[in-house]
Amino acid sequence: MSSIVTANDGKDIMPGANAPENREYNMFIGPNHPGIEGNFALKLTVEGDTILKAKTEAGFLHRGFEKLMEERLFIQNIAIVCRICVPDPDPNEENYARAIESIAGIEVPRRAQFIRVLVLELSRIASHLFTFGGHAGTIGLYTMPNWSISDRDRVLDLFEELTGGRVYHIYNMPGGVRRDLPDGFKDRVRKVMDFIEERLAEYDDLFFNNKILLNRAIGIGVLPQDKALEWGATGPDLRAAGFAHDVRKDDPYEIYGELDFEIPTERDSDAYSRLMVRRREIVQSISIVRQVLDKMPEGSVWNKQPNPLKWRVPAGDAYVRTESSKGEYAYYMVSDGGVRPYRVHVRGASVTHGVHILEHLLTGARIEDASQIMFSLDACPPEVDR
Repeated sequence: MSSIVTANDGKDIMPGANAPENREYNMFIGPNHPGIEGNFALKLTVEGDTILKAKTEAGFLHRGFEKLMEERLFIQNIAIVCRICVPDPDPNEENYARAIESIAGIEVPRRAQFIRVLVLELSRIASHLFTFGGHAGTIGLYTMPNWSISDRDRVLDLFEELTGGRVYHIYNMPGGVRRDLPDGFKDRVRKVMDFIEERLAEYDDLFFNNKILLNRAIGIGVLPQDKALEWGATGPDLRAAGFAHDVRKDDPYEIYGELDFEIPTERDSDAYSRLMVRRREIVQSISIVRQVLDKMPEGSVWNKQPNPLKWRVPAGDAYVRTESSKGEYAYYMVSDGGVRPYRVHVRGASVTHGVHILEHLLTGARIEDASQIMFSLDACPPEVDR
């Protein structure tokens, strides 16, 4: 574990020196340690193997997205917002585009709405596969990341074919999407969905039903139901506490209101429950993808807008939200009638999950559980310091 250990009075403990009576020490995990979630760090105060206090430290990647957007044209920001959450970038694109559409009264073609949902669900699957690998690595099950991250590459292959980019897609545009589906793309998506669906049983044998995981995750990092609400948990972390809240159902957007899917929940609200919610969500996402492919209408994919270098969005404001793999994502945008946003505020899930809740759950936990508690909450470090 990458760490610097000092007595809590700040003096280094030299080999052979008499240890101070104070038994509390500071331990740093990250930002470049494989047990940390991205460019992120944990500063732990420990006594023995017990964490007495936890402090998260973000800011090791990029920052200031919201301010940057005020200085750039509306069209230029599409290349910025996807970087706010690298493993699941598309909710940012969709939210940003939908906020502009709400202010400007732009109608999105039906086919484009179907394609947006297709992209959002593929992104959710890719994000969850990435999280499974990271979580498994924290307890030494390194075969799982070799499998799940490799399988994630199959989804990234689809994104590369559709958008030209594997991670950052810059695909959702105000008024629709940048291009239509390539020939034969639907069949290739179906093949990838069939493959991942079959792999889930192997994931169960290797990881989800593994005795090591069961012993290390069940009862660990419990988020009480009342605190889940009080502290503002959303997404899988809230659903693992038994609350079937999902923006796709509660406040449908695009064509989610026309689709048939369930909202998985668990009751124990521990690290294992949060993992299992995400595992079950992949099943639902596969079902959504298949419905979208079967029901997708023909037609245009973009309601063409004026020259983007001179385009002025009418004065007004809008608040839109979506259900990302990390939880509820929302954008509040204000336009003053100019060629760039006057204000953009991003409300993501990661400040809540990756800072406030994580610091609470780490207090009293053991050192060896710190990384898996963090991965079970599944935050996006760059979104913390946006």
